[in-house]
Amino acid sequence: MADYAKIFKAYDIRGVVPDELDEGVAEAVGAAFATMTEASSLVIVHDMRTSSGPLAAALARGATRAGADVVDGGLGSTDMLYYASGSLGIPGAMITASHNPARYNGIKLCRAGAKPVGQDTGLARLREMASASEAASAATPGTVTSVDLLSGYGDYLKKLVDLSGIRPLKVVVDAGNGMAGHTVPGVFAGLPLDVVPLYFELDGNFPNHEANPIEPANLVDLQRAVRENGADIGLAFDGDADRCFVVDERGEIVSPSVLTALIAVRELAREPGSAIIHNLITSRAVPEIVTEHGGTPVRTRVGHSFIKAVMNERAAIFGGEHSGHFYFRDFWFADSGMLAALHVLAALGGQDLPLSRLLGEYSRYVASGEINSEVNDQVQTMEKVRQAYAGVPGTSADDLDGLTIGGPDWWFNLRPSNTEPLLRLNVEAGDAETLARVTDEVLSLVREDA
Repeated sequence: MADYAKIFKAYDIRGVVPDELDEGVAEAVGAAFATMTEASSLVIVHDMRTSSGPLAAALARGATRAGADVVDGGLGSTDMLYYASGSLGIPGAMITASHNPARYNGIKLCRAGAKPVGQDTGLARLREMASASEAASAATPGTVTSVDLLSGYGDYLKKLVDLSGIRPLKVVVDAGNGMAGHTVPGVFAGLPLDVVPLYFELDGNFPNHEANPIEPANLVDLQRAVRENGADIGLAFDGDADRCFVVDERGEIVSPSVLTALIAVRELAREPGSAIIHNLITSRAVPEIVTEHGGTPVRTRVGHSFIKAVMNERAAIFGGEHSGHFYFRDFWFADSGMLAALHVLAALGGQDLPLSRLLGEYSRYVASGEINSEVNDQVQTMEKVRQAYAGVPGTSADDLDGLTIGGPDWWFNLRPSNTEPLLRLNVEAGDAETLARVTDEVLSLVREDA
């Protein structure tokens, strides 16, 4: 008997296959999702994991049993699923566990128009329906139709970013044996790009490295290849290719905050005065630069459901996260690593400077990156840190997401993990000396009782 409470997470469904997530669960979810959305049709896309094709077929069986027609998109990235849901105006399901190890798989869901489905927007109800097998069988089952989404997806993205007239670029792309190995050749076709491919072979066992570019260890091969090939830029995608990380011509990792600022400026040039979303652990440079270019910076909690909700409320043109997720109003407020990559390529190819110099004006501070500490009591430890800074002149505190303390030329955010006994620390400062001092101060408080 599947433990639905365990595999239904805050934003998606995820578990070990087949122990926690199997074809029976996928079929039950498919029937429940079709029933809950009352959709006459829905679209399904899956990644390259060995279990993904069978799970997609099982989900389709459940949906058709409940009376919905299924558009079978086959292999694709998560943002291709968003493209299909948005362009077709129907709900969608993506079979993927993103960057998780090979033994995992999962299901990401969205309503018509790529609107997210989370605990508060249907996932909790879906869990109840699927676990109780509430979905009834329709008198007339639905049908399954296979559709090629890749060409339409690529064409749509290239309509959103003007790449005409860019100079030829040598680009190293690390697909991490994930879905970028399928999507990059199709999207980049016809562009003046000399692509050096790394790990384009689709392999859900991830034989070369984890498909998780937020971890610096997984970017080492890309950095080396950029230097060895004299490339202009390196791009790394995660397993389901909805996140993108960038390496400059020196092989140095580019902060996602810098990319957020760059893309924000490009979007503001297109629509002056627009709102730009950034989460609270994005660099202070982002709201500064957005304001300087006439935009309205809007600060949110960490997490795609919060960003997408606020983007919709504010009709924001763009939003960025530290995790490598980039959201676009014209992409149904959804995130697309490929669209972010196209923006960076357009910016780089539209002028003659190397990427490191082009991005120099967007990098103003030094940051610690995320530092995790295991603690006995998250609430008590955070309160101890709060009290330690309560009497420090020139500081401020807020509780939008965890605890954020700001000083004159530094700030830090301390957030509890939702799934582990961890506190996550991010620090930013005007110089390396201040960064080291503040980081050491906070960590000593956090870890003294661990």
